[in-house]
Amino acid sequence: MPATLVELAANIVSSHASINEMTTEELLKEIQKVYAALQQLEISGTTLESPTESEKKVPTMSLKKAFQADQVFCLVCGRGGMKTLARHLAQAHGMKPGEYRKQFNIPASQPLTARNFSEGRKQMAQDRGLAENLAKARAVRAAKLKAAKEAPKKPGRTAKKKA
Repeated sequence: MPATLVELAANIVSSHASINEMTTEELLKEIQKVYAALQQLEISGTTLESPTESEKKVPTMSLKKAFQADQVFCLVCGRGGMKTLARHLAQAHGMKPGEYRKQFNIPASQPLTARNFSEGRKQMAQDRGLAENLAKARAVRAAKLKAAKEAPKKPGRTAKKKA
């Protein structure tokens, strides 16, 4: 068991750094933040206040690293190895994909899934002919709407006068 605050801070930051890629400057800043937090805890004996909103919005990695071909990483917590983010965001962070995109300025053109996963689903849909079925269904619906607009309107019921 580490005896000093420096050793405790080093152990905490090394655990964090083993999961997330960090530069030397980031490591030093993180050690200083953790050390200061541990000092504050030791002095006051109370818990730390929650991070401010500006700290919560800082992504744990770049968008390029977060959205890889075979997996995606969460920009909030840094967890990886997932094929899609929607379920993780809802369960772990209570967020909807739209909120996540807005928080980290992720464009709508960027899917929140791994590229290989998206491609596999696209290929499966093509193999099953789902695109053709969708096109046929849209054509039938459009024809029905057109026929409904062109059909003569039936006169509505009129109130009969009693004699």
